[in-house]
Amino acid sequence: MKRENVIRLRWALWLPLVVFCVFVGLALYRFGNPVSTDVMSALVGQPLPPLKLPPATDGRPGVATADLATGKPRLLNIFASWCVPCAVESPQLESLAKEGIEIDGIAIRDKPDDLAAFLQRNGNPYTRIGADPVGQVQLAIGSSGVPESYVIDGKGVIRYQHIGDIREEQLPMIRQKLAEAAQ
Repeated sequence: MKRENVIRLRWALWLPLVVFCVFVGLALYRFGNPVSTDVMSALVGQPLPPLKLPPATDGRPGVATADLATGKPRLLNIFASWCVPCAVESPQLESLAKEGIEIDGIAIRDKPDDLAAFLQRNGNPYTRIGADPVGQVQLAIGSSGVPESYVIDGKGVIRYQHIGDIREEQLPMIRQKLAEAAQ
């Protein structure tokens, strides 16, 4: 066999391994630098759409657009009793409420008894809780799931969307977004 053919044969034997290593390297790079899968609302910077939700539970009024444009920034929390991360974020919401931050809730696809039990177990930081039994309002405001929170300025404009549960280390950022919405 000629020397040139032997060299070509060796490269042909190593080529699949090289291609595989490049593929693995690209995959590892992608895992280390994932693309965001968050679906942000197109309504950030826009007024809340008109909404008027009946009370989701006894002891708290429902939620209407006018309630969210009172001149003071507030947090609008989309949650559900069947949502485990919603229970995880409850202590953070309680902490914000104790600081005087008004929090309104929208209970998604929930039953009154289940919601009452959830609030009994996890606390009730909400000023108002509206019932959204089919998720219609959730979709109208651009929410992609639960939990999700929105900072609403005093004029009823969405200033910030937080996807997922609010964790303790995120509280300073939420406070900052609320302060910015007050300006």
